[in-house]
Amino acid sequence: MEAGALIIIFALLVLFAFLGLGAWAAVKAVGAAKRGVDRTITQARRTVEDTALKAKSLGQVGVPGTLAQLRLDLRTSMRATQQALYQGVQTDASLKESIGLFERLSAHGHELDDELKRLEQEPDRARIAGMMPDLKERTAKITQASDSLRWAARDRARRFAEDDLSALSAQIDVESGALRDWSRETVDDLAAAAEAWDAQQPPSGGAGRATQPPSGRPGHTPPQPAALNPTPPPVRHPWQKTPRPEATT
Repeated sequence: MEAGALIIIFALLVLFAFLGLGAWAAVKAVGAAKRGVDRTITQARRTVEDTALKAKSLGQVGVPGTLAQLRLDLRTSMRATQQALYQGVQTDASLKESIGLFERLSAHGHELDDELKRLEQEPDRARIAGMMPDLKERTAKITQASDSLRWAARDRARRFAEDDLSALSAQIDVESGALRDWSRETVDDLAAAAEAWDAQQPPSGGAGRATQPPSGRPGHTPPQPAALNPTPPPVRHPWQKTPRPEATT
């Protein structure tokens, strides 16, 4: 009875664990989908707004066209710098400080963009015209600072790429020289090994026997070495007859 209760409790725990894991996965999926939808909506809204600003800057004159051009310049510069910094920090961690400065600059950029957007709806055009020099100066300061950060990050990435290419080229030159030296040394080693092998081989033929010094008494012929497998003398049995010499006429 106790064993059955333990099995039931264990099965319920496993079931609850699977249910909790499934719920957590569902929440994560919903959150990711919501973020993706929000990102898509934000990009679409931004694209529509930029298109409208381009149309206003080209189709309207005076204060409305100037305000639209200021907003367009500000948004284009800030967006390009943001993309350059956040892509560059993936390979260069030193850009984190630059991102911190850009985020502080972005606060001023958003404040100015909101102000320009409100002024587009302002009916008092004369008052806006009086504010235009200050608005242009603020926009120029923010865009110049943004452009400075962006080009500095790009110059840094290009310099790193050039340094890496130069180091790689130098390594390739060294490796190519080493490969060529290795080939020549191998040929020389083979030739030297062949000469050493020839020198170690014993002389063969009559020349070798001619150079051997005589041993023993003068006129004494040294015994020839026995063959490796000499033919044994024939064995005679008692029942064999003695061969007769052939008669000669």
